[in-house]
Amino acid sequence: MEKKSNCCCWRSKVEAEAKLRGYSANTIRTYIFHVSRFVESKKEPKEYLLSLIGKGKADETIRNVGFAIKFYLKVMGFDDVFSFPNVKREKKLPVVLSKDEIERMVISTKNVNHRLIMQVAYSTGMRASELINLKWEDVNFKRNTIHIKNSKGKKDRVVMLSPKVKKGLKLLDEAKEGYVFVSSRNKKYSLRAVEKIIEGARIKAGIRTKVTPHTLRHSFATHLLENGVDVSYVRVLLGHTDIASTLIYTKVSKKALGKIKSPIDL
Repeated sequence: MEKKSNCCCWRSKVEAEAKLRGYSANTIRTYIFHVSRFVESKKEPKEYLLSLIGKGKADETIRNVGFAIKFYLKVMGFDDVFSFPNVKREKKLPVVLSKDEIERMVISTKNVNHRLIMQVAYSTGMRASELINLKWEDVNFKRNTIHIKNSKGKKDRVVMLSPKVKKGLKLLDEAKEGYVFVSSRNKKYSLRAVEKIIEGARIKAGIRTKVTPHTLRHSFATHLLENGVDVSYVRVLLGHTDIASTLIYTKVSKKALGKIKSPIDL
């Protein structure tokens, strides 16, 4: 591939095409970042990816870089896009906490906002990005539902509002307008802030496993399956397009594993 190292127009072209395809602002920023590094390297696509592999970068990072470069190549009209391979995704099982561990994290947190952030995340299966963008108008206290709008893939979905969470939300000393979760400076939380809240709770609760906002989402799905909720309903609550994404939780469900006896016990 003959790549122009001094192409000042690629950024605007990539950004415009990504917007037309409805990509999120975060995806666009990520693509621009990775493509910038690639263009500056003056390497061929495969050569650049191999250099990242040589540096020990995570498979998921290399996969994302590959998608960004492939998108750039298509936008810029290069001919060899389709001979450019995708890096395989790692098939890791999700980390799931027990109900006791989640309860310990909540109890160990004194800040009311922080406690509710964890409770809402676990009780609804929301992504962190959905959580920080949740508005009071999306919470229906009469119907006991939460309307998650414009989430991943620009899809809406409705999830349940737990009576316990409902009680906590009603106690929030807020004007009941705008974002549900705001900082002391009256600004919505950032993704990094939510990560720090959960990491702090993990440490206080004495949990050694790495915990992220997505761990609470994984736990939500797994615990529903363990309680007998049909996987098709769990798929809808999570907002998955493909049920294969939801079926991964059956591999970590204690309900499924509990039916199988180890050879030592036979």
